[in-house]
Amino acid sequence: MEKVILTGDRPTGRLHIGHYVGSLRRRVELQNSGEYDKIFVMIADAQALTDNFDNPDKVRENIIQVALDYLSVGIDPEKTSIFVQSAVPELTELTFYYMNLVTVQRLQRNPTVKTELEMRHFEGGTPTGFFCYPISQAADITLFKATTVPVGEDQKPMLELTNEIVRRFNHIYGGNVLVEPKILLPDNQACMRLPGTDGKAKMSKSLGNCIYLSDSAKELKKKVNSMFTDPEHLTIESPGHLEGNTVFTYLDAFCEDKDFADFLPEYKNLDEMKAHYTRGGLGDGTCKKFLYNVLNSRFEPMRERRAYWEQRIPEVIEILRKGTEAARERGIKTLEEVKQQMRMFDFK
Repeated sequence: MEKVILTGDRPTGRLHIGHYVGSLRRRVELQNSGEYDKIFVMIADAQALTDNFDNPDKVRENIIQVALDYLSVGIDPEKTSIFVQSAVPELTELTFYYMNLVTVQRLQRNPTVKTELEMRHFEGGTPTGFFCYPISQAADITLFKATTVPVGEDQKPMLELTNEIVRRFNHIYGGNVLVEPKILLPDNQACMRLPGTDGKAKMSKSLGNCIYLSDSAKELKKKVNSMFTDPEHLTIESPGHLEGNTVFTYLDAFCEDKDFADFLPEYKNLDEMKAHYTRGGLGDGTCKKFLYNVLNSRFEPMRERRAYWEQRIPEVIEILRKGTEAARERGIKTLEEVKQQMRMFDFK
């Protein structure tokens, strides 16, 4: 069986540091590992319309911004097909068929859907498209027969539903046309769900607590300096607490031993720094300065790659066109197999 990756993002804005540690960084590693036969990365513009239906320009404009973010982190169009969801109509048809395999009650129990609904507070009721987007995600994954889906922890319920649909489809219609994917979570616990800069559990564009991959060095420094730390750490001498301290959560996600040699040589590693902070004698300002230097060293190459591609937008559009052609080619083949298994009428 082929080893295939499918993953993607909604183009509702620029991608942030949470996307990077949750999935983007791993995508690049997997892409360069040589272990996978095909890799598809989707810009989910149709899904973004489920809660931005009244602002299509926002979605359209951010397609290029997300593509630039992908290229900036090291997604290589020679190894990975980057495609636009709405340009693959087979996804819509497969979603329609899957709707018969999932109950309303099952969707209502989905914890990710519950969380998203609480955040959005739709006026006048929940759009049906938004309520059903887990089914759309299942179509996204299975149309390409993905065997691996690298995502953040909050997407686990989506993968569970996808596998339920796969099993139900194969049981009802026979055969093994559809493939059950495996979720690939970040291997660093701190990366499972990176908090916002304000210490809130979820980093969100709408909450304004994000560090964007495209932020300048000046913007990055300003956001790091405003980060939530330990409210009880009132003086440098006071013992500090690590739990809930956003600065140290980010250091857990990004810091390596070599960073201390480069930016804070009085410590050998993060454990030494944490020990000093918890016993007292280490100020938040020093911690934030170190975090800024660590993050900036990771961001600088991304900024350079983004600046390169920003001057070549027609080439970026061509990358999306070619990636979408590759996605459609695979999608058409899978959909034909699905319809044949369902014994749909064929005019050929």
